[in-house]
Amino acid sequence: MGGLLDTPIYKADSIYICKHKVARPTVFIPVFPGTNCEYDSAKAFERAGADVVTRVFRNLSGSDIRESVDAFAKAIDGAQILMFPGGFSAGDEPDGSAKFFATAFQNEKIRDAVMKLLKERDGLALGICNGFQALIKLGLVPHGEIVGQQEDSPTLTFNTIGRHISKMVYTKVVSDKSPWLMGAELGKTYVNPASHGEGRFVAPKGWIDRLFANGQVATQYVDLKGNPTMDEEWNVNGSYAAIEGILSPDGRVLGKMAHAERRGDGVAVNIYGEQDMRLFESGVAYFV
Repeated sequence: MGGLLDTPIYKADSIYICKHKVARPTVFIPVFPGTNCEYDSAKAFERAGADVVTRVFRNLSGSDIRESVDAFAKAIDGAQILMFPGGFSAGDEPDGSAKFFATAFQNEKIRDAVMKLLKERDGLALGICNGFQALIKLGLVPHGEIVGQQEDSPTLTFNTIGRHISKMVYTKVVSDKSPWLMGAELGKTYVNPASHGEGRFVAPKGWIDRLFANGQVATQYVDLKGNPTMDEEWNVNGSYAAIEGILSPDGRVLGKMAHAERRGDGVAVNIYGEQDMRLFESGVAYFV
């Protein structure tokens, strides 16, 4: 992976313009068994100037599931942004809550609502940590479509240390090919907390080459000097090519591992580095 760590920063030629402006965008945050970051995510979006709607997917009976499907499709139709929050399921069991997201969002009604949001209404989608896993399982990254995963698709798997990690990580923005990154400085390093058991990004070299060439690698794990690295002190899960976040081809969907939503006044004030990527402010500003 050494050569890939030297890949230059991707500068996009296009400027992202939303044709469906609103005074105050609405964010839909679905809640499944095991999610626990919906609270921090909602606060981050509200602080950025958005309205937030959360809905719990109920599955105790067939009627509960049908009602939840209808409620989710309606909520997506009324939103400009879809946010998959992080979390754990049953003590961070394999795939966590991502498997519940992936199962429900392949329902025809929900799938159609998501694709209309992204393809017809200039909508955006974001997934952080376990939400990133959900986006990958659905195919929303790297494909930009709900197509599921193929045998050679990029994926997220167990950390190389074989257990959960929880520490601050340094990530560098290496592409501006997304509305989500409009407020971040290209080439700058940001520090956020990471907390996951399955955060290691893996993919065949052909896929990794394409992601870099197309500007779909959004962020990489770096050391204090801003150098992408395979050193586990900084690349805490052993991700290939130090990849921390990736985009859909059109940049409307972003998945990343580090918790950009977990910041606020008086939080981690003793940590060196800039913590605010303005991720949520960028998503909101895109529509206003």
